[in-house]
Amino acid sequence: MSVPDDDDRTTRQRIADRLRDGAATASGLAEEFAVPVPVVYEHLEHVAESVESDEQFLAAPPTCPECGFDRFETLLSRPSRCPECRCERLEEPAYRIDGGNG
Repeated sequence: MSVPDDDDRTTRQRIADRLRDGAATASGLAEEFAVPVPVVYEHLEHVAESVESDEQFLAAPPTCPECGFDRFETLLSRPSRCPECRCERLEEPAYRIDGGNG
């Protein structure tokens, strides 16, 4: 599959293409595309709504390393602490796009 040069695609398109290649966290995407993490989350919201009909936007929830809690209500943000044990060292959610013609 031929992918256009990065200069021809928006940051949002590049993020979507990156997620088709494999899972990534918001901080990893921020570093890769040189944008702030809050901006990545804005892009992820739009990417989640605009994936192709034969694709799925998937999110692995953040997980608490202390108690294992992973039932967070919102997956398109990074919670500041665990609601169960108040641990602040949560693993970041990871995102990917699955399916399509790949």
